[in-house]
Amino acid sequence: MKKRGAITISFVLITVLFLLTACQRVPGGERPEDTAAALRQVQVGTQGIEAKVLPNYPPPTIYDQNELITIVEVRNRGNNNLEPQECFVRINGFDPNIVGGDYQRARSCAENIGLLEGKTVFNIEGSFNQIEFRTPNIVLPAGVPDYDPALKILACYNYHTRANPQVCIDPLRYQVTAEQKTCTPQNVAMGGGQGGPVGVTYVGVEMTGSKAIFDINVANLGPGRVLSPYTDIQSCNDASIDRTDFDKVAYSVELASGALVDCKPRDGFVRLSNGQGKILCTFNIPGTTAYETPLLIDLDYGYIQSSPMSVRIIKTPE
Repeated sequence: MKKRGAITISFVLITVLFLLTACQRVPGGERPEDTAAALRQVQVGTQGIEAKVLPNYPPPTIYDQNELITIVEVRNRGNNNLEPQECFVRINGFDPNIVGGDYQRARSCAENIGLLEGKTVFNIEGSFNQIEFRTPNIVLPAGVPDYDPALKILACYNYHTRANPQVCIDPLRYQVTAEQKTCTPQNVAMGGGQGGPVGVTYVGVEMTGSKAIFDINVANLGPGRVLSPYTDIQSCNDASIDRTDFDKVAYSVELASGALVDCKPRDGFVRLSNGQGKILCTFNIPGTTAYETPLLIDLDYGYIQSSPMSVRIIKTPE
């Protein structure tokens, strides 16, 4: 009986230890530090949409009597999900009198899949889709032996970046000794992006009495051009975009522990010059103690970028 009782007690102890160990893990069996590392990877980066032609689609050279098929792989490398109406891809550079069919219009990046998801802790590479452009109509003019146009794949999309730098707030910065404070207000450098082609690179922090002033630097970190989030991107044609739509980022800034007094520019848009722009925000800070808190910065924008493509069309011998 004593032996059986000892076995029972041992079994209970093992079960309790197993449950305690399991409680320290998140669902899926991952350790908290692994999840934290994955979250950091998701929340950084300077990429958005990547669009490239699959190898041999099309082949480098085709005859004009062959069907021209191009397959473009579109991958969402950032952390913002895209609905079908938020991302388009097209191929520019063909003479419409020579190449017709699908090559004359833009196609949704989320065609046939419904949502082009960004990277997550479960998929740090982001999701992808393959868009097929096809035409049987290649018409080389009489006397033209070949056609070798300069082509480019255009990707046009709306995107959103969230930056949450942790800042120190100190309403009595010059009235209490540093030894009595939990933190000291200081500028925050932010390298590596926040999971999109536009991001915050620097936040200047200054305390003036009970007011906190933040100097926020916004930058184009990707390979393309920034567009206003209200630009019509459905045609995805750089020639049809108005020049006033370029380099405009809509923004909002919040501080959980303070009341917003003012942000400049006051129209809610920061204009980029040479890829850089500034937001200046002032908050009223209650209380008398120093503490750290996240500054919540949201950026909304459109984006257009291109990559080269080549194909040579040869006149079929008669």
